[in-house]
Amino acid sequence: MTLHGHPVTELAVLPDGREVEVRVGIVEDSYVADKELNTVSLELRIGGRVEAVVNTILDAEQDREARQLADHVAAGLRTGELAPTAAAIEPLADELP
Repeated sequence: MTLHGHPVTELAVLPDGREVEVRVGIVEDSYVADKELNTVSLELRIGGRVEAVVNTILDAEQDREARQLADHVAAGLRTGELAPTAAAIEPLADELP
């Protein structure tokens, strides 16, 4: 399975009680078909609103690595080790899990 049409999502509850959706998948672009894109982003949403988004070094074929990244970010958010900001998650998006 690839990330085309199948993003990896994970839910995490922050120490302050807010719920964060962690999404690793192909960048959404309403002007370009999903199958034509290969850029994978790491996105955090709180209350349906995008809080942070960064591009990753992953490609669409790296489903297992995307799952590992989502799990790692969610775990860090749950413990408070990671803040739900682009600055906090960017270093994780720049390395393979």
